[in-house]
This record gives sequence, structure tokens and C-alpha cells, in this order.
Amino acid sequence: MTMLPFAAVVIHNRRPTCESRNGFCPSWIVHHLGDYAGPLLRHVELTVASVACGFAIAAALGLLAQRRRWLVGPLTALTGVLYTIPALALFALLLPVTGFGFVTALIALTSYTLLIIFRNVVAGLDNVPADARDAARGMGLTGRQLLWQVELPLALPEILAGVRVAASTTVGLATLAFIAGAGGLGQKILTDIDFKSNIVVAGGLCILLAAAFEVAFLALERLLSPWRRPA
Repeated sequence: MTMLPFAAVVIHNRRPTCESRNGFCPSWIVHHLGDYAGPLLRHVELTVASVACGFAIAAALGLLAQRRRWLVGPLTALTGVLYTIPALALFALLLPVTGFGFVTALIALTSYTLLIIFRNVVAGLDNVPADARDAARGMGLTGRQLLWQVELPLALPEILAGVRVAASTTVGLATLAFIAGAGGLGQKILTDIDFKSNIVVAGGLCILLAAAFEVAFLALERLLSPWRRPA
């Protein structure tokens, strides 16, 4: 009777990989960086749309309050109340009304920009020198011409400063947009919150995005305010 040899099984001790240890893995980051393009683009869309809507609303309210001074207090209080609502609570309040999606995140994020931009619009218009107004009136400018040709250009640096701060703030708040089903880098963080490389990439992109908005608005402010450049 022929004896068949037993198959020899050799067990190799595998060393744990960087990914299995949930560590910081540069090679993994290099090969998976493209996976963050979609969430980053959605994050940019959320930020730009929210700041644009907030600027349109807050600028209109600021111009109205400038002409009707008694509105400054109530509008500041109203926008201040919206700003102090916790983001999680605001999303929870909006979800039953607007449902999951981009619109819910847009409404919530826009509401957080109103106070910052509104106060800077009012402050910028208040800080226009009285001499400039008097000189414009002496030249025969109407109230509308005074606003568009004198007051708004001189108030522009402070207005843009408010928009710049609002944009940087919105980048951070937009990481919570995944609660409303709007995606963004916050959704990417949530998918693997224990993996250090994922957190580093997604969080780092948020920081870089905020810095990019900061630089862009500083350049825009410098471009639109040539009289403030050093000689």
C-alpha cells in the first residue's frame, strides 16, 4: 500500500501593514488622493453658493439699515440669533421641512454668513468719511450716485473683509453638511474616521481650501482698492 505524503503547510508571519494599523501612510495617500476630488468639489460648491447667497441677503439688509437706522439693532439681533444656533440643531430643524440634500445645507450655511457680512457692510458704510460725502453732494451727486460712486467704493475693503471671514468660517461648517446628505469633505471623513491618513487628507484639504479663499479675497480686496496700496 502506497502512502501519500501529507501536504506541507508553511505559515508565514505577516507583518501588519500601515493601513491595517490605521496609521499615517504616505503611499496610500498618493494612490488615493484622486478619491477626494469629488468631495472637495462639492465642498467648494457649498462654500461658494452659501457665501454668495449670504452676501446678497446681508448686503441688501445692510443698505436698507443704512437708510433706516432703526433697523440696525433688530437686524443685528436677528442675524446674531441665527449665528448662535448650533449647526446640528439647525440641520435637525430644517430636515423635516426641506429634506436631505444640497438645499438644506445651503440654507443652514447661508444663515451663518449673515451676521458677519451684515455687520461689516454697516460698519463699512458708517466709516465713510463725512468729508467725502459732503464733497460728493457739493458736486451735485444724487443719493443713488453718492451710494454707488462714493460710499460703496470706500466701504469695499471692510465689506470684503467680512466676506473673507464668512468664507473661511463656512469652509469649516460645511464639513457638517453630510448630516443633511449634501456630501463634502465631512462625508469623506465620516467614511473612515479611525484611519489617520484619511483624516489627514480630508482635514488638510479643508485647511488648504480655507487658506485659498483667504488669499483670493485678499487679492481681490487689493485689486479693487488701489488707493490703499503702499506707495
